[in-house]
Amino acid sequence: MQDNLSHIQPLPNPTCGNKPKGLHFTHKKRLFYLAVVALLCMLLFMTINLKGNIEYILIHRGWMLLTMILVAFCAATSTLLFQTVSNNRILTPAIMGVEALFILIQTLVIFFIQAQGISFLGVMGKFLCESALLILFSLFLYRGLFTKLKQNLHLVLLIGIIFGILFRSIANLLQRLMTPSDFAILQGRIFATFTRAEPILIVLSLIIALITGIVIWQMRFRFDVLALGRDNAINLGINYQQNVTLILLLVSVLVSISTALVGPFTFLGLLIANLAYSVSGSNQHRFLLPVACLLGIIFLVGGQLILEHLLKMSGALSVVVEFIGGLLFIFLLLKR
Repeated sequence: MQDNLSHIQPLPNPTCGNKPKGLHFTHKKRLFYLAVVALLCMLLFMTINLKGNIEYILIHRGWMLLTMILVAFCAATSTLLFQTVSNNRILTPAIMGVEALFILIQTLVIFFIQAQGISFLGVMGKFLCESALLILFSLFLYRGLFTKLKQNLHLVLLIGIIFGILFRSIANLLQRLMTPSDFAILQGRIFATFTRAEPILIVLSLIIALITGIVIWQMRFRFDVLALGRDNAINLGINYQQNVTLILLLVSVLVSISTALVGPFTFLGLLIANLAYSVSGSNQHRFLLPVACLLGIIFLVGGQLILEHLLKMSGALSVVVEFIGGLLFIFLLLKR
């Protein structure tokens, strides 16, 4: 069956009632308000408490802001698309073992090669090697297993969870055998931070994310059809295997570059995606995707502002995000 979507119109939201145009206007108003709040957070982040060498501070904050925008986009988009193809709102790409593999790679490097052992690769080489390994693992998991297992997505998810447990177990074993100094270096690498990324890596990641984002936006109406389930999507003319495989590969690219750039954020996407469903008031991805990205920016930039200027950096943003996201995950499980 040909994957021809020219005759398929965007699916109406069941809650739209008899005035879809008015409701679409309401969605656009919510997008506008979120954009204003996000811009305000970014403006405050760049301008509040400017003292000393203003040029240096603005450059430093600018790169941090770009990193947070990139991570917000990657986490929000990848989680939304992953939940769409899996038809489950409590799943995130993190369960597939990509972030566990990142931690294992860092552990293996420190344990066997030492921190200076791969310095010949340079910053760019290290980033590209880590990203390539994460993407290759995703290719094996998504393309290989998804095809061989006759499009059984849930079985692929189960295998991904098993791989994640395996990677974490090996990493934990090696970490227990490390010296305290090596373990301290490792802890600095596996905890997410927005100040570690080099400018050249941020620019490269932004280019990759921009290209991926363009492809995703062009497919936005297909996501609404895929959200109806496998059988309904096939009946509506969707090439299910091809589209799901492509979406999972796009998700793996976003997760890989984000993880290799700043480190793992396990529950950030879960937190943003579930807020997006409530705030957007729509199930259409043309509203869900921008709302989720804006919420991610507000959450990260606003959270960094609170930590830096109200709490005087008495905690790490990644720890706070993981704590809140973990509570939300438990709540969703109990809510069923």
